[in-house]
Amino acid sequence: MPSLSSVPARPSGRIPAIDILRGLVIVLMLLDHVRETFFLHHQVNDPMDIAQTPPDLFYSRLLAHLCAPVFIFLTGLSAWLYADRQGSMRAASGFLFKRGLLLVALEVTVINFAWTFIFPPTVIYLQVIWAIGCSMLALAALVWLPRPLLTTLGLILVFGHNLLDGLHFGPGTFMHSPWAILHDRGWLEFGDALRLRTSYPLLPWIGVIALGFAAGPWFGRTTLPANRQSRLLYCGLGALLLFVLLRQSNAYGQAQPWQTGDTLAQGLMSFVNITKYPPSLLFLLLTLGLGLLLLRALERHPGHRWQAVLQTFGGAPMFFYILHLYVLKLLYLAAVGLWGLNQGEYYGFERLWAVWVVTLGLAAALYPAVRWFGQLKRRRPDIAWLKYF
Repeated sequence: MPSLSSVPARPSGRIPAIDILRGLVIVLMLLDHVRETFFLHHQVNDPMDIAQTPPDLFYSRLLAHLCAPVFIFLTGLSAWLYADRQGSMRAASGFLFKRGLLLVALEVTVINFAWTFIFPPTVIYLQVIWAIGCSMLALAALVWLPRPLLTTLGLILVFGHNLLDGLHFGPGTFMHSPWAILHDRGWLEFGDALRLRTSYPLLPWIGVIALGFAAGPWFGRTTLPANRQSRLLYCGLGALLLFVLLRQSNAYGQAQPWQTGDTLAQGLMSFVNITKYPPSLLFLLLTLGLGLLLLRALERHPGHRWQAVLQTFGGAPMFFYILHLYVLKLLYLAAVGLWGLNQGEYYGFERLWAVWVVTLGLAAALYPAVRWFGQLKRRRPDIAWLKYF
């Protein structure tokens, strides 16, 4: 990659379309977390069991598939923009390293406690914030690679990691722990007192963040908007076309083949029923393809009021993430206290539409706090830690 050391620093500025898309996937994440809080009595597997999952629940869960890949891709893209603004790859590498460490620390402490309210923890789930943090740590080293090599590495990880699906290492073997972190979703045992669940194996996510960083120059100061939008269009459509071709042929990139089903609706559900843990190639082609097209559309059609709301959420993502988890946990405990466990071991809503209503209500209720924090970030650039949230 060309050195940025000779590029003069420019004033900090955010690209609205990136924050709007980030805000959109944050709201979809909120929907999924409300589902996991108040609809957990309807278990959803990965990939989903179509015979046991009604369409409204299936597509609500499917929407949430956009969140992790789009967010991690945008993290890589934003890292390049940070380097461009600072005029220094060293500054970007240092920022990625420090923020990556912070996210990993938050995952195993503040965020894990928000899910369980158990201290000291007996189980720690290494989920999306862990994956983002570790991917940032990896990118802190990878940013020094030439851009063609970085792009190639990202493509190899995204397209090639499914070739490793048949490789496994049992508990007690030397490679069990590193392989559980890198590729196999599994458990890490630390005696009887602590277990770690590697929900988000890292290899494909490192590929996604690397591709996001490699796409950064599309948003550079010298790139014409028309050229950027053409690249977003062609890459987005290309990813979706490749998804359709590979899925239709059941050739590669998804362990479970699709089936036509008894009805057209079941066949469509089977076609887009893809694996998230770890993300299959087809999962990434579908979600990143849609993400690129959404990014293009948001840049081409700015100015809507709802975009300003989403931009506010996207401007303070970590603050929103931590805040909404604690609010959801407190709401759940309050519901249990008022109405008891009405769904076996859980308190839960009777209908999925209630999940959507609560999601919209929570988004509205949390908006003022997120807006305040975003304004604080802009007003107080001298407070260095604010930029990490």
